[in-house]
Amino acid sequence: MRRKIPPLQALVCFDAAARHESYTRAAQELALTQSAVSRQIGALEAFLGVALFRRTRHGVALTPSGVTYARQTALRLESMERDTLDAMADQGSGGALALAAVPTFATRWLLPRLPGFARLQPESVVHIETRTRPFLFAEGEFDAAIYAGTPPQVANWAGTRAVLLMREDVVPVCSPALLPDRKPVPPAAIAQMPLLQQSTRPDGWRQWFDAQQLDAPRARTGARYELFSMLAAAATHGLGVALMPTMLVADELARGDLVVACAQPLSGERSYYLVTPDRGDERPLLGLFRDWLLAQAQTSDPRTSGTVSA
Repeated sequence: MRRKIPPLQALVCFDAAARHESYTRAAQELALTQSAVSRQIGALEAFLGVALFRRTRHGVALTPSGVTYARQTALRLESMERDTLDAMADQGSGGALALAAVPTFATRWLLPRLPGFARLQPESVVHIETRTRPFLFAEGEFDAAIYAGTPPQVANWAGTRAVLLMREDVVPVCSPALLPDRKPVPPAAIAQMPLLQQSTRPDGWRQWFDAQQLDAPRARTGARYELFSMLAAAATHGLGVALMPTMLVADELARGDLVVACAQPLSGERSYYLVTPDRGDERPLLGLFRDWLLAQAQTSDPRTSGTVSA
């Protein structure tokens, strides 16, 4: 039976016009004329029997039906694009994994080790996209995700399975220029220094000061950054003190670009987890990747990543 699906070109034009709420800008993006975009969207509205745009003094705007259809269409087009790229990249029989991961962990811990997995599974590829916050697997075409969280947070990740990879120790770090004699200082001195905040962990400093049994009214003040890599760069340039997982700033500490500002870590408050959708049809490649990842979590040396033995 023929599927009730409109022409792909009409959907592509609608997606572009919906994102810009402009036929003109959609036409520029797609290298088409404005009239061509208008005809495609007119044909799509006729196919659906629903108005997707309304005319305004400044051009066009999505109708309520258009907003809903645009959101759904964008997801399907992204999925089709990802499937197409997977098919183009799959040069063997091993298949591909689509992984979401927190950015700094992906670039500083995972990527240096991935050549080892490639040696174990030379016919497979691992695609990585960054996500800073948990998401619903039903809204994206990911096989797994790597996130940091606390046990209560993990329990709230509905419809998923979470495997503990490693616990996270965080410690205050800063440029050596900020420290008298370039030596660590007590927690009370940290409370008087400019604090660098991570937007996804607004209570990080408060938890650290609580662990030191120190009242710090300024625990939530200071410049905010979304990624650990941005925090590390800001701390390196002397903008303040950052609360960082030691494994993510190992290179900066080894070079002396960063130093430990206070030798009082906060241990095990958060951990990194491999999160997968709770389905009964797990792909064998995902199981192999999990075993390999768990083995890597037991070693700090990425050069030993080409083995699944601990």
